[in-house]
Amino acid sequence: MAIFAMGWHKPDNVAGSSAPAIMVGLFVATGGLLFGYDTGSINGILAMKTFREDFSTGFVDANQKPGMYPSQVSLIVAMLSAGTVIGALLSAPVGDRWGRRRSLIGAVGVFSIGAIFQVAATNVPTLVVGRTLAGVGVGTVSVLVPLYQSEMAPKWIRGTLVCAYQLSITLGLLAAALVNILTYEMPSAAAYRIPMGLQLTWAFVLALGLLVLPETPRYLIKRGYKDAAALSLSRLRRLDITHPALVEELAEIEANHDYEMALGRDTYRDVFFGEPHLGRRTLTGCGLQMLQQLTGVNFIMYYGTTFFVGAGVDNPFKISLIMQVINVVSTFPGLFVIESLGRRRLLIVGAIGMAVCQLLIASYATASGDSGDGNQNVILIAFVAIYIFFFAASWGPVVWVVTSEIYPLKVRAKSMSISTASNWLLNFGIAYGTPYMVDTKSNQPGSVNLGSRVFFVWGTFCIVAIAFVWCMVYETSKISLEQIDEMYERVDYAWNSRSFEPSWSFQQMRDFGFSDSGIPPTVPQLELQPSRTSSAGTSTAVSATTTSSTTSQDDKIISSLGHIDLSY
Repeated sequence: MAIFAMGWHKPDNVAGSSAPAIMVGLFVATGGLLFGYDTGSINGILAMKTFREDFSTGFVDANQKPGMYPSQVSLIVAMLSAGTVIGALLSAPVGDRWGRRRSLIGAVGVFSIGAIFQVAATNVPTLVVGRTLAGVGVGTVSVLVPLYQSEMAPKWIRGTLVCAYQLSITLGLLAAALVNILTYEMPSAAAYRIPMGLQLTWAFVLALGLLVLPETPRYLIKRGYKDAAALSLSRLRRLDITHPALVEELAEIEANHDYEMALGRDTYRDVFFGEPHLGRRTLTGCGLQMLQQLTGVNFIMYYGTTFFVGAGVDNPFKISLIMQVINVVSTFPGLFVIESLGRRRLLIVGAIGMAVCQLLIASYATASGDSGDGNQNVILIAFVAIYIFFFAASWGPVVWVVTSEIYPLKVRAKSMSISTASNWLLNFGIAYGTPYMVDTKSNQPGSVNLGSRVFFVWGTFCIVAIAFVWCMVYETSKISLEQIDEMYERVDYAWNSRSFEPSWSFQQMRDFGFSDSGIPPTVPQLELQPSRTSSAGTSTAVSATTTSSTTSQDDKIISSLGHIDLSY
């Protein structure tokens, strides 16, 4: 329990209150409900008797009952992901032009239009249009929610708040499973229209709350609205705009942005070739997002119910519900330990656990020949459940945390949109290709007929993920977003990042003209104090003194604060 308490304990030397920022971050995280609920509902809807009868175009399954061709199932599921790729790429120009908050409201509106199309659909083409529009909204939300959270959260709980986005996704999946199990036996179209229509509930609640939330102070600084940024930060920290801690935090954000802009413009070219090491950061974000999909989680989330049916598992709807309960509960350990254990350790441990589970499932399926006997089903269900635990506690939430932290302010929206689009691109590929990979009964041209052996594919990518995290992912816990820039300048290898200690601030660089490398000039009259001591592991105020006979009033105020942490 001590390690859990460490993760959520507000440091004594942090000024102000973190409660407003935490409440705002948790509320915005409910944007994950949109994706989670949509994914979970289609998982069950595809297996509903009434849906398959109403939308069938002549296909008859092995039991001589109306069904859908694998190509139709692929299209219905995958077009949501195709829309999310578009939405993720649009999120950067929209978010930078209109702001994080207003863009989120617009994205929720587009999602709602798509949900209405789905409810009204009576054929596959209309349903596909609705899911594509909903996907555009989900893709935009998936970039802007973690972006909004990371830009307004105090550093000591930033990772936990961004993890709450993944928790909302799991809650959406669970809610959909509950609704599906209550409606799937209805004899009319209400069986699938009720789950589809309830999507509008989550969208309405989120849009209503966003109307009263503040814009992020970092975005307002980026746009040059310093007074508005001060007011926003004042609301989030519950401090007066003249409080020295708030003034210092705002000055550091502004100085960091000025420094970033001095290194180059905020163009898409800078996302790949800018400094400091933006290409490496973009590769890290895209790699993490793609590997998150290649662990195979959405194979279970999209097709779990139909896969269990094909594997001969009894009560597939109940099994899927149990998996969603495990998914929700298992997210909480990640929320508790992400700050104390760190991002790297959690990702590596999670990938090892997932690889072991998946390779065991695939090995047993190969040995038993996909016979569908009772023992194989027990092993399949047990190890899928353990796999879900490892994913939900690590790769589910932590990937969103890392990709919301590692980019500098000037290109944060652009970089996040590209990395998130890579997630959705792989999501589309997996959603579209899975029916062909696992189908063992229809013998449709192009089917690989892997069955449970598909877990060999996911397990192999989990092994790749271990090596990728070790070589590419920097440890970003317990330091501010501005200090992450310094870490990428000074630390050459990701495996050395845990020992990084910030030594200067961007405000000092602006005021005293430090070099682009971040190394202070050797000027006798300038004394630089570390911003965080290695013994305590906590930040202290950064100060610099000169031999000048006069000191400004602001400097006197700052120096009098002593041990108070002025960087968030």
